[in-house]
Amino acid sequence: MSPGGLRKLLSKGAHFPDCRHLGSTFPHTCTATLATGTWPSQHGIVADTWFDAAADKPVIASGEALLATTLCEQAAGEDHRVFVVSTDLTSASVFAGTRQARFFWMDDNGQFATLGNTPDWLTNYNQTHPIETHRNANWMAFGARAGAPPLRVLTYDAQRPKEFLLLYKASPFAQTALFTFLNELMTRERIGQTPTEDFVCVLAGSNSLLGYEVGGRSRLILEMTLHLDRDLETLLNRLSTTPGENAFSLVLAGGHGAPPEPAAETRARMAVNGEMVAQAVDRVLTAAGSGRVSRYMYPFLYLDSSGFRDPEPIRVAAGRAALQQPGVAGYYTAGGACSTYDGWETRFRNSFHPKRSGDVILAYRPEYIEDFGQGRGISYGSLYNYDVRVPLCFYGPQFRAQVFEGPVESVDVAPTLARVMGIAQPSSAVGRVLGEAFAE
Repeated sequence: MSPGGLRKLLSKGAHFPDCRHLGSTFPHTCTATLATGTWPSQHGIVADTWFDAAADKPVIASGEALLATTLCEQAAGEDHRVFVVSTDLTSASVFAGTRQARFFWMDDNGQFATLGNTPDWLTNYNQTHPIETHRNANWMAFGARAGAPPLRVLTYDAQRPKEFLLLYKASPFAQTALFTFLNELMTRERIGQTPTEDFVCVLAGSNSLLGYEVGGRSRLILEMTLHLDRDLETLLNRLSTTPGENAFSLVLAGGHGAPPEPAAETRARMAVNGEMVAQAVDRVLTAAGSGRVSRYMYPFLYLDSSGFRDPEPIRVAAGRAALQQPGVAGYYTAGGACSTYDGWETRFRNSFHPKRSGDVILAYRPEYIEDFGQGRGISYGSLYNYDVRVPLCFYGPQFRAQVFEGPVESVDVAPTLARVMGIAQPSSAVGRVLGEAFAE
Protein backbone atom coordinates (compact mmCIF):
# COMPACT_ATOMS: atom_id res chain seq x y z
CA MET A 1 0.00 0.00 0.00
CA SER A 2 1.40 3.40 -0.98
CA PRO A 3 1.93 6.02 1.77
CA GLY A 4 -0.23 8.62 0.06
CA GLY A 5 -3.36 6.63 -0.73
CA LEU A 6 -5.45 4.47 1.59
CA ARG A 7 -2.73 4.53 4.25
CA LYS A 8 -2.89 8.33 4.36
CA LEU A 9 -6.66 8.38 4.66
CA LEU A 10 -6.80 5.72 7.37
CA SER A 11 -3.91 7.07 9.44
CA LYS A 12 -4.66 10.79 9.16
CA GLY A 13 -8.44 10.70 9.04
CA ALA A 14 -11.27 9.71 11.35
CA HIS A 15 -11.41 5.98 10.65
CA PHE A 16 -14.44 3.84 11.53
CA PRO A 17 -13.45 0.24 10.66
CA ASP A 18 -16.79 -1.16 11.85
CA CYS A 19 -19.40 0.64 9.76
CA ARG A 20 -22.47 -1.52 9.16
CA HIS A 21 -25.14 -1.62 6.49
CA LEU A 22 -27.85 -3.06 8.75
CA GLY A 23 -30.12 -3.95 5.86
CA SER A 24 -30.05 -5.78 2.54
CA THR A 25 -26.80 -5.17 0.66
CA PHE A 26 -27.61 -5.04 -3.02
CA PRO A 27 -25.37 -2.47 -4.75
CA HIS A 28 -28.12 0.04 -5.55
CA THR A 29 -29.72 -0.50 -2.16
CA CYS A 30 -26.52 0.46 -0.37
CA THR A 31 -26.01 3.42 -2.70
CA ALA A 32 -29.48 4.69 -1.77
CA THR A 33 -28.82 4.14 1.94
CA LEU A 34 -25.62 6.21 1.81
CA ALA A 35 -27.37 8.89 -0.24
CA THR A 36 -30.47 9.26 1.96
CA GLY A 37 -29.30 8.36 5.46
CA THR A 38 -32.16 5.91 5.85
CA TRP A 39 -32.86 2.21 5.29
CA PRO A 40 -34.60 0.43 2.38
CA SER A 41 -37.76 0.29 4.50
CA GLN A 42 -37.98 4.06 3.93
CA HIS A 43 -36.06 4.90 0.74
CA GLY A 44 -37.66 2.01 -1.14
CA ILE A 45 -34.68 0.72 -3.14
CA VAL A 46 -35.06 -2.76 -1.67
CA ALA A 47 -32.89 -4.48 -4.30
CA ASP A 48 -31.41 -3.85 -7.72
CA THR A 49 -34.68 -5.27 -9.10
CA TRP A 50 -37.99 -6.06 -7.43
CA PHE A 51 -41.54 -6.94 -8.50
CA ASP A 52 -44.38 -4.46 -8.77
CA ALA A 53 -47.49 -6.51 -8.06
CA ALA A 54 -49.88 -3.74 -9.15
CA ALA A 55 -48.18 -3.34 -12.53
CA ASP A 56 -47.41 -7.08 -12.73
CA LYS A 57 -43.82 -6.51 -13.87
CA PRO A 58 -40.28 -6.24 -12.49
CA VAL A 59 -38.94 -2.80 -11.59
CA ILE A 60 -35.30 -1.77 -11.91
CA ALA A 61 -33.81 0.55 -9.30
CA SER A 62 -33.56 4.19 -10.37
CA GLY A 63 -33.44 7.69 -9.01
CA GLU A 64 -37.11 8.10 -9.89
CA ALA A 65 -37.96 5.11 -7.67
CA LEU A 66 -36.43 6.72 -4.56
CA LEU A 67 -38.95 7.51 -1.84
CA ALA A 68 -36.65 9.75 0.21
CA THR A 69 -34.62 12.85 -0.55
CA THR A 70 -30.86 12.57 -0.94
CA LEU A 71 -27.88 14.49 0.34
CA CYS A 72 -27.27 15.66 -3.23
CA GLU A 73 -30.80 17.01 -3.42
CA GLN A 74 -30.36 18.93 -0.17
CA ALA A 75 -27.01 20.33 -1.30
CA ALA A 76 -28.28 21.38 -4.72
CA GLY A 77 -31.32 23.00 -3.12
CA GLU A 78 -29.01 25.18 -1.02
CA ASP A 79 -26.98 26.43 -4.01
CA HIS A 80 -24.09 23.96 -3.83
CA ARG A 81 -22.76 22.63 -7.12
CA VAL A 82 -23.23 18.85 -7.17
CA PHE A 83 -21.41 16.37 -9.42
CA VAL A 84 -21.70 12.57 -9.52
CA VAL A 85 -19.29 10.38 -11.50
CA SER A 86 -20.16 6.70 -11.81
CA THR A 87 -19.43 3.46 -13.63
CA ASP A 88 -23.10 3.28 -14.64
CA LEU A 89 -26.14 5.53 -15.01
CA THR A 90 -28.34 3.73 -12.48
CA SER A 91 -25.90 4.20 -9.60
CA ALA A 92 -25.45 7.86 -10.52
CA SER A 93 -29.19 8.57 -10.64
CA VAL A 94 -29.88 6.69 -7.38
CA PHE A 95 -27.18 8.55 -5.48
CA ALA A 96 -28.09 11.93 -6.94
CA GLY A 97 -31.84 11.58 -6.62
CA THR A 98 -32.28 14.86 -8.48
CA ARG A 99 -31.71 16.28 -11.96
CA GLN A 100 -30.21 19.35 -10.29
CA ALA A 101 -27.03 17.33 -9.88
CA ARG A 102 -24.77 16.93 -12.88
CA PHE A 103 -23.88 13.30 -13.33
CA PHE A 104 -21.52 11.54 -15.68
CA TRP A 105 -21.26 7.81 -16.29
CA MET A 106 -19.70 5.18 -18.54
CA ASP A 107 -22.15 4.32 -21.29
CA ASP A 108 -22.56 1.03 -23.17
CA ASN A 109 -19.58 1.94 -25.34
CA GLY A 110 -17.29 2.59 -22.38
CA GLN A 111 -17.31 6.35 -23.03
CA PHE A 112 -18.44 9.01 -20.59
CA ALA A 113 -21.91 10.44 -21.04
CA THR A 114 -24.05 13.05 -19.34
CA LEU A 115 -27.65 14.24 -19.36
CA GLY A 116 -28.68 17.19 -21.47
CA ASN A 117 -26.28 18.98 -23.77
CA THR A 118 -22.86 17.36 -24.08
CA PRO A 119 -20.12 19.95 -23.52
CA ASP A 120 -17.43 20.20 -26.18
CA TRP A 121 -14.72 19.22 -23.72
CA LEU A 122 -16.49 15.91 -23.01
CA THR A 123 -16.61 15.03 -26.71
CA ASN A 124 -12.91 15.82 -27.04
CA TYR A 125 -12.12 13.84 -23.91
CA ASN A 126 -13.81 10.71 -25.23
CA GLN A 127 -11.97 11.03 -28.53
CA THR A 128 -8.59 11.25 -26.80
CA HIS A 129 -9.33 8.43 -24.33
CA PRO A 130 -10.69 5.63 -26.55
CA ILE A 131 -11.65 2.38 -24.85
CA GLU A 132 -10.28 0.52 -27.89
CA THR A 133 -6.75 0.88 -26.53
CA HIS A 134 -7.66 -1.71 -23.88
CA ARG A 135 -8.77 -4.41 -26.29
CA ASN A 136 -6.81 -7.59 -25.50
CA ALA A 137 -4.96 -5.70 -22.74
CA ASN A 138 -3.09 -7.72 -20.14
CA TRP A 139 -4.06 -7.15 -16.52
CA MET A 140 -0.74 -7.68 -14.75
CA ALA A 141 -0.18 -8.15 -11.02
CA PHE A 142 1.52 -5.38 -9.07
CA GLY A 143 5.25 -6.03 -9.02
CA ALA A 144 4.99 -8.85 -11.56
CA ARG A 145 8.35 -10.10 -12.78
CA ALA A 146 9.28 -9.78 -16.43
CA GLY A 147 7.64 -12.50 -18.49
CA ALA A 148 5.03 -13.30 -15.84
CA PRO A 149 1.62 -14.31 -17.18
CA PRO A 150 -1.22 -11.79 -16.87
CA LEU A 151 -3.88 -12.22 -14.23
CA ARG A 152 -6.47 -11.70 -16.92
CA VAL A 153 -6.68 -10.69 -20.57
CA LEU A 154 -9.42 -8.30 -21.68
CA THR A 155 -10.21 -10.40 -24.72
CA TYR A 156 -11.98 -8.62 -27.55
CA ASP A 157 -14.13 -10.46 -30.06
CA ALA A 158 -15.83 -8.33 -32.71
CA GLN A 159 -18.71 -10.81 -32.74
CA ARG A 160 -19.29 -10.37 -28.98
CA PRO A 161 -18.32 -6.79 -28.08
CA LYS A 162 -20.43 -6.73 -24.89
CA GLU A 163 -18.22 -9.41 -23.34
CA PHE A 164 -15.21 -7.13 -23.71
CA LEU A 165 -17.14 -4.23 -22.18
CA LEU A 166 -18.00 -6.38 -19.14
CA LEU A 167 -14.35 -7.37 -18.76
CA TYR A 168 -13.29 -3.75 -19.10
CA LYS A 169 -15.75 -2.32 -16.58
CA ALA A 170 -14.74 -4.99 -14.05
CA SER A 171 -11.05 -4.16 -14.39
CA PRO A 172 -8.61 -1.64 -12.91
CA PHE A 173 -8.41 0.01 -16.34
CA ALA A 174 -12.01 1.21 -16.00
CA GLN A 175 -11.53 2.11 -12.35
CA THR A 176 -8.54 4.30 -13.18
CA ALA A 177 -10.45 5.77 -16.13
CA LEU A 178 -13.09 6.96 -13.65
CA PHE A 179 -10.49 8.88 -11.63
CA THR A 180 -8.78 10.18 -14.77
CA PHE A 181 -12.12 11.55 -15.90
CA LEU A 182 -12.68 13.09 -12.47
CA ASN A 183 -9.40 14.96 -12.82
CA GLU A 184 -10.57 16.33 -16.18
CA LEU A 185 -13.94 17.28 -14.72
CA MET A 186 -12.28 19.15 -11.86
CA THR A 187 -10.20 21.12 -14.35
CA ARG A 188 -13.00 21.91 -16.78
CA GLU A 189 -15.57 22.84 -14.14
CA ARG A 190 -13.03 24.55 -11.85
CA ILE A 191 -14.22 22.41 -8.95
CA GLY A 192 -13.03 23.82 -5.66
CA GLN A 193 -11.97 27.09 -7.29
CA THR A 194 -15.20 29.10 -7.24
CA PRO A 195 -17.05 30.92 -4.45
CA THR A 196 -19.70 28.18 -4.55
CA GLU A 197 -19.10 25.11 -2.42
CA ASP A 198 -18.85 21.94 -4.50
CA PHE A 199 -19.99 18.43 -3.59
CA VAL A 200 -18.55 15.62 -5.73
CA CYS A 201 -19.26 11.90 -5.45
CA VAL A 202 -17.35 9.16 -7.25
CA LEU A 203 -19.10 5.77 -7.39
CA ALA A 204 -16.31 3.38 -8.31
CA GLY A 205 -18.26 0.28 -9.29
CA SER A 206 -15.54 -1.84 -10.92
CA ASN A 207 -14.81 -3.69 -7.69
CA SER A 208 -18.48 -4.55 -7.28
CA LEU A 209 -18.76 -5.77 -10.87
CA LEU A 210 -15.68 -7.92 -10.47
CA GLY A 211 -17.01 -9.32 -7.19
CA TYR A 212 -20.10 -10.69 -8.94
CA GLU A 213 -17.80 -12.89 -10.98
CA VAL A 214 -15.03 -13.94 -8.60
CA GLY A 215 -16.33 -13.41 -5.04
CA GLY A 216 -14.81 -11.47 -2.20
CA ARG A 217 -11.64 -13.48 -1.58
CA SER A 218 -10.22 -13.65 -5.07
CA ARG A 219 -6.72 -12.39 -5.74
CA LEU A 220 -8.22 -10.17 -8.43
CA ILE A 221 -10.17 -8.28 -5.75
CA LEU A 222 -6.95 -7.67 -3.82
CA GLU A 223 -5.25 -6.43 -6.98
CA MET A 224 -8.19 -4.13 -7.71
CA THR A 225 -7.83 -2.66 -4.21
CA LEU A 226 -4.14 -2.00 -4.81
CA HIS A 227 -5.07 -0.10 -7.96
CA LEU A 228 -7.67 1.86 -6.01
CA ASP A 229 -4.94 2.76 -3.53
CA ARG A 230 -2.86 4.28 -6.36
CA ASP A 231 -5.90 6.07 -7.82
CA LEU A 232 -6.66 7.64 -4.45
CA GLU A 233 -3.04 8.70 -4.06
CA THR A 234 -3.20 10.49 -7.41
CA LEU A 235 -6.47 12.16 -6.42
CA LEU A 236 -5.13 13.30 -3.05
CA ASN A 237 -2.02 14.74 -4.69
CA ARG A 238 -4.22 16.71 -7.07
CA LEU A 239 -6.49 17.97 -4.30
CA SER A 240 -3.54 19.02 -2.13
CA THR A 241 -2.53 21.37 -4.96
CA THR A 242 -5.96 22.47 -6.17
CA PRO A 243 -7.93 23.55 -4.20
CA GLY A 244 -5.25 23.07 -1.49
CA GLU A 245 -4.51 20.75 1.43
CA ASN A 246 -6.87 22.41 3.92
CA ALA A 247 -9.54 23.39 1.41
CA PHE A 248 -11.28 20.04 0.93
CA SER A 249 -12.71 17.09 2.82
CA LEU A 250 -12.83 13.54 1.48
CA VAL A 251 -15.02 10.67 2.65
CA LEU A 252 -14.30 7.05 1.80
CA ALA A 253 -17.36 4.85 2.31
CA GLY A 254 -17.71 1.20 1.35
CA GLY A 255 -20.83 0.19 -0.53
CA HIS A 256 -21.00 -3.46 0.50
CA GLY A 257 -18.85 -6.54 0.84
CA ALA A 258 -19.05 -9.88 -0.95
CA PRO A 259 -19.15 -13.56 -0.03
CA PRO A 260 -16.42 -15.87 -1.28
CA GLU A 261 -17.19 -17.80 -4.43
CA PRO A 262 -18.20 -21.37 -3.49
CA ALA A 263 -15.60 -23.98 -4.27
CA ALA A 264 -16.31 -26.22 -7.24
CA GLU A 265 -16.92 -29.22 -4.99
CA THR A 266 -19.46 -27.35 -2.83
CA ARG A 267 -21.19 -25.19 -5.41
CA ALA A 268 -24.03 -27.62 -6.05
CA ARG A 269 -24.93 -27.39 -2.37
CA MET A 270 -24.27 -23.69 -1.74
CA ALA A 271 -25.80 -22.20 -4.90
CA VAL A 272 -29.51 -22.04 -4.06
CA ASN A 273 -32.06 -22.32 -6.85
CA GLY A 274 -34.60 -19.76 -5.69
CA GLU A 275 -37.28 -20.93 -8.08
CA MET A 276 -37.06 -24.44 -6.66
CA VAL A 277 -37.44 -23.00 -3.16
CA ALA A 278 -40.51 -21.08 -4.32
CA GLN A 279 -41.98 -24.20 -5.90
CA ALA A 280 -41.49 -26.16 -2.68
CA VAL A 281 -43.23 -23.42 -0.68
CA ASP A 282 -46.05 -23.33 -3.23
CA ARG A 283 -46.61 -27.08 -2.85
CA VAL A 284 -46.95 -26.72 0.92
CA LEU A 285 -49.40 -23.83 0.63
CA THR A 286 -51.44 -25.55 -2.07
CA ALA A 287 -51.69 -28.77 -0.07
CA ALA A 288 -52.98 -26.79 2.90
CA GLY A 289 -55.40 -24.83 0.74
CA SER A 290 -53.88 -21.55 1.91
CA GLY A 291 -52.82 -19.45 -1.04
CA ARG A 292 -50.12 -19.75 -3.65
CA VAL A 293 -46.69 -18.36 -4.49
CA SER A 294 -47.24 -15.94 -7.35
CA ARG A 295 -43.63 -14.82 -7.80
CA TYR A 296 -40.18 -15.22 -6.31
CA MET A 297 -37.63 -12.51 -7.01
CA TYR A 298 -34.61 -13.04 -4.79
CA PRO A 299 -34.95 -12.57 -1.85
CA PHE A 300 -38.70 -11.75 -1.89
CA LEU A 301 -41.67 -14.13 -1.99
CA TYR A 302 -44.85 -12.62 -3.44
CA LEU A 303 -47.97 -14.58 -2.47
CA ASP A 304 -51.50 -14.83 -3.82
CA SER A 305 -53.70 -14.73 -0.73
CA SER A 306 -56.86 -13.50 -2.45
CA GLY A 307 -59.99 -14.79 -0.78
CA PHE A 308 -58.37 -14.85 2.66
CA ARG A 309 -59.31 -12.24 5.22
CA ASP A 310 -55.92 -12.20 6.95
CA PRO A 311 -52.86 -12.92 4.77
CA GLU A 312 -50.39 -12.99 7.68
CA PRO A 313 -50.93 -16.68 8.66
CA ILE A 314 -50.25 -17.58 5.02
CA ARG A 315 -47.03 -15.55 5.05
CA VAL A 316 -45.88 -17.28 8.23
CA ALA A 317 -46.72 -20.67 6.72
CA ALA A 318 -44.70 -19.75 3.62
CA GLY A 319 -41.73 -18.66 5.73
CA ARG A 320 -41.79 -21.86 7.75
CA ALA A 321 -42.06 -23.93 4.59
CA ALA A 322 -39.04 -22.11 3.15
CA LEU A 323 -37.06 -22.93 6.31
CA GLN A 324 -37.43 -26.60 5.46
CA GLN A 325 -35.27 -26.06 2.38
CA PRO A 326 -31.56 -26.80 2.98
CA GLY A 327 -30.22 -23.41 1.92
CA VAL A 328 -32.71 -21.16 3.75
CA ALA A 329 -31.76 -19.79 7.19
CA GLY A 330 -34.45 -17.24 8.05
CA TYR A 331 -37.51 -15.25 7.05
CA TYR A 332 -39.39 -12.06 7.82
CA THR A 333 -42.99 -11.32 6.83
CA ALA A 334 -44.88 -8.19 5.86
CA GLY A 335 -46.73 -8.49 9.17
CA GLY A 336 -43.47 -8.43 11.16
CA ALA A 337 -43.19 -12.13 11.99
CA CYS A 338 -39.56 -13.17 12.09
CA SER A 339 -37.78 -16.51 12.40
CA THR A 340 -35.38 -14.97 14.92
CA TYR A 341 -35.65 -12.30 17.59
CA ASP A 342 -32.18 -10.81 17.93
CA GLY A 343 -30.11 -8.32 15.95
CA TRP A 344 -31.11 -10.13 12.80
CA GLU A 345 -34.70 -9.06 13.23
CA THR A 346 -33.49 -5.45 12.98
CA ARG A 347 -31.63 -6.19 9.75
CA PHE A 348 -34.72 -7.85 8.29
CA ARG A 349 -36.99 -4.98 9.36
CA ASN A 350 -34.67 -2.33 7.91
CA SER A 351 -34.69 -4.20 4.59
CA PHE A 352 -38.44 -4.58 4.22
CA HIS A 353 -40.62 -2.07 2.40
CA PRO A 354 -44.36 -2.82 2.69
CA LYS A 355 -45.18 -2.15 -0.97
CA ARG A 356 -42.05 -3.47 -2.68
CA SER A 357 -40.79 -6.41 -0.66
CA GLY A 358 -43.76 -8.68 -1.29
CA ASP A 359 -44.98 -10.89 1.55
CA VAL A 360 -41.85 -12.65 2.81
CA ILE A 361 -38.14 -11.91 2.64
CA LEU A 362 -35.78 -14.90 2.86
CA ALA A 363 -32.19 -15.18 4.01
CA TYR A 364 -29.94 -18.01 2.87
CA ARG A 365 -27.32 -19.68 5.02
CA PRO A 366 -23.89 -17.98 5.46
CA GLU A 367 -21.90 -17.84 2.20
CA TYR A 368 -24.75 -19.50 0.30
CA ILE A 369 -25.70 -17.61 -2.86
CA GLU A 370 -28.57 -17.30 -5.29
CA ASP A 371 -27.97 -19.48 -8.36
CA PHE A 372 -28.61 -17.52 -11.54
CA GLY A 373 -27.78 -20.51 -13.74
CA GLN A 374 -24.30 -19.32 -14.70
CA GLY A 375 -22.41 -22.04 -12.85
CA ARG A 376 -20.03 -19.47 -11.35
CA GLY A 377 -19.92 -16.19 -9.46
CA ILE A 378 -21.83 -14.98 -6.41
CA SER A 379 -24.87 -12.91 -5.45
CA TYR A 380 -25.13 -9.78 -3.32
CA GLY A 381 -27.86 -8.69 -0.94
CA SER A 382 -27.28 -10.85 2.15
CA LEU A 383 -27.52 -9.65 5.74
CA TYR A 384 -24.29 -11.32 6.85
CA ASN A 385 -21.24 -9.45 8.12
CA TYR A 386 -19.14 -10.18 5.02
CA ASP A 387 -21.65 -8.07 3.06
CA VAL A 388 -22.72 -5.72 5.85
CA ARG A 389 -19.45 -4.51 7.39
CA VAL A 390 -17.67 -1.85 5.35
CA PRO A 391 -14.91 0.73 5.92
CA LEU A 392 -15.65 4.38 6.58
CA CYS A 393 -13.16 7.23 6.81
CA PHE A 394 -13.47 11.04 6.99
CA TYR A 395 -10.40 13.03 5.97
CA GLY A 396 -9.91 16.79 6.04
CA PRO A 397 -9.34 19.75 8.33
CA GLN A 398 -12.70 19.26 10.12
CA PHE A 399 -11.82 15.75 11.26
CA ARG A 400 -9.48 14.33 13.87
CA ALA A 401 -6.92 11.64 13.06
CA GLN A 402 -8.15 8.72 15.13
CA VAL A 403 -9.47 5.18 14.88
CA PHE A 404 -12.95 4.72 16.37
CA GLU A 405 -13.51 1.05 17.11
CA GLY A 406 -17.17 1.30 18.12
CA PRO A 407 -19.79 0.26 15.56
CA VAL A 408 -21.49 2.92 13.46
CA GLU A 409 -24.04 2.63 10.68
CA SER A 410 -24.07 3.59 7.03
CA VAL A 411 -27.10 5.81 7.65
CA ASP A 412 -24.77 8.04 9.72
CA VAL A 413 -22.80 9.16 6.66
CA ALA A 414 -25.39 11.53 5.14
CA PRO A 415 -26.22 13.36 8.42
CA THR A 416 -22.51 13.78 9.17
CA LEU A 417 -21.78 15.22 5.73
CA ALA A 418 -24.83 17.48 6.00
CA ARG A 419 -23.34 18.90 9.20
CA VAL A 420 -19.98 19.42 7.46
CA MET A 421 -21.65 21.33 4.60
CA GLY A 422 -23.99 23.27 6.85
CA ILE A 423 -27.12 22.02 5.12
CA ALA A 424 -30.28 20.24 6.23
CA GLN A 425 -30.24 16.48 6.50
CA PRO A 426 -32.16 14.42 3.92
CA SER A 427 -35.85 14.26 4.79
CA SER A 428 -36.00 10.67 6.02
CA ALA A 429 -32.51 10.35 7.52
CA VAL A 430 -32.42 8.26 10.69
CA GLY A 431 -28.66 8.18 11.27
CA ARG A 432 -26.76 10.32 13.72
CA VAL A 433 -24.05 12.94 13.23
CA LEU A 434 -20.71 11.28 14.04
CA GLY A 435 -19.64 14.15 16.26
CA GLU A 436 -16.73 12.21 17.70
CA ALA A 437 -15.04 12.44 14.29
CA PHE A 438 -14.82 16.23 14.34
CA ALA A 439 -11.70 18.06 15.41
CA GLU A 440 -12.20 20.40 18.34
